[in-house]
Amino acid sequence: MSESSEETRITREGPLHRLDGALAARGWATQPLLHYDRARIKASRWRIKEWDYYLVGDDSYAVALTLSDLGYAGLVSASLVDFEQGAYKTTSVVTPLPLGRFKLPASSKEGVSAFENDRVSFRFEAADGVRALSARFARFDGDDDLTFEAVLDDEPRDSMVIVTPWAEDPKAFYYNQKIVGMQARGSFKKGLVVHGFAPNGSFGLLDWGRGVWTRDNTWFWAVAQGWQDGKGGAEPGSHRFGLNLGYGFGDTSSASENMVFVDGVAHKLHRVDFGVPERGGSRDARKVVDRFDLLKPWHVRDDQNRLDLVFTPLLDRVDAMDFALIRTDQHQVFGRFDGTVVLDDGSPFKVAGLPGSAEVVHNVY
Repeated sequence: MSESSEETRITREGPLHRLDGALAARGWATQPLLHYDRARIKASRWRIKEWDYYLVGDDSYAVALTLSDLGYAGLVSASLVDFEQGAYKTTSVVTPLPLGRFKLPASSKEGVSAFENDRVSFRFEAADGVRALSARFARFDGDDDLTFEAVLDDEPRDSMVIVTPWAEDPKAFYYNQKIVGMQARGSFKKGLVVHGFAPNGSFGLLDWGRGVWTRDNTWFWAVAQGWQDGKGGAEPGSHRFGLNLGYGFGDTSSASENMVFVDGVAHKLHRVDFGVPERGGSRDARKVVDRFDLLKPWHVRDDQNRLDLVFTPLLDRVDAMDFALIRTDQHQVFGRFDGTVVLDDGSPFKVAGLPGSAEVVHNVY
């Protein structure tokens, strides 16, 4: 795997934090080698943020589930995206002051993440390389309930792992793993709509994170997964391909989170820019949609001439909240990627019609 001299690869196991609360290392890896221990964090409990986000999808639908303990608030959220109709529905439940009572696992590899009240029940169980997901959300869309069951397996060899500090706050950090391109099978039911996810054409991903953030952040994240033949086609049974790209969150001078995956093997990229079309004179706009024209094509490139993609949007899934302590302006744009990435051996890999999403999020937590 090619590695930039400007980035640090983590290669040894050990604790994420030293006993004094400082990060033991910062950089990137392809496995979660550092062990998260909530007790070693020196920041206040209300600042600690822990979350599990899963997305399962095929060419017709995607289901996304978020279970997050943000310290002073818990967020339990489900989204259903209908690609054929170009429509989506997101419903969330916010709970006050969990402060760690969700007891989300310290490891992404094993354990149970769960939440239940009189309206919603989520359970994510990871063990022996298999992830079992189940969700029930009463009155998800009007009077229609949402139920969902899925199993994710055939986990790729490599994933994206990053340890990121904030220069302005020595207590702030971001420990994140993104597993892209797991095989998925399952189904959902919403009202009269029933859909099955067949393993030959369905994929799942995990965004697992633990950290302490500064209060005001804007980030960019893109993720995609599917079959690609590397020559401009997308036939099942060729190559399982995925990408994870992102920037804007914390001090990434030690490492970026930019990788592509071919048959589960990571190829590390350096810095990227999403080339999101901007509206004239709006760089200081308060709302994301006032600054960016999100439904025009994005030109995604890196700084080493290895990545050149066009992202063609289909729909913008907007999730905005404005409470006393929490404000979020999230635009997760679903669409397709086309272009070329140069792999670590120097060979070009053509990407054609790869389904995925690219988002711009401004959060005040």
